[in-house]
Amino acid sequence: MRRHTTAAVAATTLLGAGAAVATVAAGRWAVGAALGASQRPRPAGFGGERLAVHATGPGRVTLSRTVHSERPGVYGLTARGGHAVVGPVLDDLFGGPDTVVRKLERVTRGDLAPGDTVELTPQVHTGDPRTALGIPFTDVSVPGDTGPLPAWFVPGPRSTWVIALHGLGATREHPLNLLPFLHAHHFPVLVPAYRGDPGAPRPRDRVNRLGADEWRDADAAVRYAIRYGAERVVLYGWSAGGAMALRAAVQSPLRGRVAGLVLDSPVLDPAATFRALATEHGVPGPLLPFALGAASGGFGLDPGDRPPDHPTGHGGAPVPVMVFHGPDDTVAPWAASRELAAEHPEAVTLHTVPHAEHAAMWNADPAAYEERLRRFLTPLM
Repeated sequence: MRRHTTAAVAATTLLGAGAAVATVAAGRWAVGAALGASQRPRPAGFGGERLAVHATGPGRVTLSRTVHSERPGVYGLTARGGHAVVGPVLDDLFGGPDTVVRKLERVTRGDLAPGDTVELTPQVHTGDPRTALGIPFTDVSVPGDTGPLPAWFVPGPRSTWVIALHGLGATREHPLNLLPFLHAHHFPVLVPAYRGDPGAPRPRDRVNRLGADEWRDADAAVRYAIRYGAERVVLYGWSAGGAMALRAAVQSPLRGRVAGLVLDSPVLDPAATFRALATEHGVPGPLLPFALGAASGGFGLDPGDRPPDHPTGHGGAPVPVMVFHGPDDTVAPWAASRELAAEHPEAVTLHTVPHAEHAAMWNADPAAYEERLRRFLTPLM
């Protein structure tokens, strides 16, 4: 009897150990799925949704009807070997119950034809500042603590530089949406890659840490700007780039040179963003608790570690902050931005953008967005 009991205990222990190993492995897989640094950009919030092109015509394109394809504003359409830009939904043209007709602004690469499969993206431009927009720039290298970071530098006569930090699933092409505006207002603009981007060092464990590590690359960009003539900088961050900007403005040794922050869809609640990304990338709900455990245990990432509340500049004065965010963001909860604005009404301005997905606040209404941005930046010029 003792032998049977011992064997049963041993078997139970082995099964328990096997289950524990499987749990850890599942958690690590879930973290990689949600936060893995990929060479194929996939804008967070849009979920890699595939849309069928049903028809094309002069200045219009008919797409599958979804929540995303009905959103107001201007977006990029990407396809294998092709890229186009679509404008607003054409309300006077009814595509049918399963389709939507949008204005076709331009086809920038390849062709767009019925039967094609495309993805909607907030990145309207492809290429670099010169090839995409005709704006002169220089390729530069920013010394980071993990290695050199490639960056675009667009010169301008002002002494206040803008450092543009893209977000989750995006590339340096995303800030090109705002580059014509910033260039027209004569700001020097630095658009750096950071760890995990093509051409930049890989992050630890090849996992994005939602700004908790990456802010050091934003700090490196601030050091570069000051070294090459900037008197002050505005940190402009989308998504996790917003978390990077906020952390750098609080933790950088050069934080006194930060004149202001622009945060678009900022990741201010990392745990909520982690759960949203895991779900979007197909992680089953029952695995989410294990994924959170693996994030904090195996990867040293604390999803509960929120960015600091609010930075202060020279002499302890609060740094002005402009936040663009809205209730339709499925990745970074809007509530966290509302809380930030409510806690610091003297310094934080929240511009609410309805009907806009994560990091697509400009896309929903470019003119209104840029006017708000102009008002905010004017005193900082």
